[in-house]
Amino acid sequence: MQTLTVGLAERSYPIYIGSDLLACAELLLPHLPSKKAAVVTNTTVAPLYLEPLRTMLQAHGVDIIPVILPDGEQYKNAETLGLIYDALLSHRCERTTPLIALGGGVIGDMTGYAAATYLRGVPFIQIPTTLLAQVDSSVGGKTGINHPLGKNMIGAFYQPQVVLADITTLNTLTDQELRAGIAEVIKYGLIRDLPFFEWLEKNMEKLLARDADALQYAIARSCQNKAEVVAADERENGERALLNLGHTFGHAIETGMGYGAWLHGEAVAAGTIMAADLSCRLGWLNKEDVNRIQSLFQRADLPIVAPDLGVEKYLQLMGLDKKVVGGKIRFVLLKSIGNAVICGNVEPELLLQTLVANSAHG
Repeated sequence: MQTLTVGLAERSYPIYIGSDLLACAELLLPHLPSKKAAVVTNTTVAPLYLEPLRTMLQAHGVDIIPVILPDGEQYKNAETLGLIYDALLSHRCERTTPLIALGGGVIGDMTGYAAATYLRGVPFIQIPTTLLAQVDSSVGGKTGINHPLGKNMIGAFYQPQVVLADITTLNTLTDQELRAGIAEVIKYGLIRDLPFFEWLEKNMEKLLARDADALQYAIARSCQNKAEVVAADERENGERALLNLGHTFGHAIETGMGYGAWLHGEAVAAGTIMAADLSCRLGWLNKEDVNRIQSLFQRADLPIVAPDLGVEKYLQLMGLDKKVVGGKIRFVLLKSIGNAVICGNVEPELLLQTLVANSAHG
């Protein structure tokens, strides 16, 4: 097992990464202030991991309130969030009742937002069961829900007490979900860690084959990168925005196609190719760099062509991005592989060229 720390002064917390951690009571019990805990999960994860977690906690005198939500990005909304509040209120949960998120990024985001807002804040624990959640959404305290007009536009920064990344849970992931997580892994190499990008070029097939050592290394390296960025800029006033490489385009794809039609990681992959293309048009990356980036995403069997939503639709949806300042879309682009920057002055003509060239009918 590896232990990393997200350094946020008195709100610092550990990330535990390893195999069979769901059985390790000693990792969770110090973070449970009462003998009752609500476990929020979904219809896919509950049959796999709810009972082992319940059995372990009950053996230590902790009663579980299960909250089982429908599975999918299309349910990451205010209506589903209300189901969590319904369960907490009907069981008279108090400020000492922790919420445990057991699932992927959707469950983690919604549970965290419920924890931030129920009784104005209750303890929150992350047990991510997808690769994407283990390397990205479970770390850093971004919580929230989607709105029909924009993804993740309603939420709060609310840090967990602990993150338990049990690599064994990845054995039950579909290949599609695993690949979607790899998109976020590649992102860390692109924005700030060239040696990691080079490692991924050498080890992609091991990750796809679910080699435990390769997965643990990739998860730990990704979490270390994210922990450093979050510690330096918790509320995304500067450097943390770099973690959104590919997301301005990607969120537009997710919203435009309808939540759930594309997995988040798939949309980020296609969005990252668009960001690389735009970086090339600005004269920062060369064609070989773009081809190298494309090649790695292709080897992970991720989409490198975005859907054709139409230029106007893309511009409208990107205008609803959280990074918009003064009405201007700010893009995370690449000066080079391993060096991302935030750019708020992209020439409209170059952006149009990228949108046309990289969507399905471009």
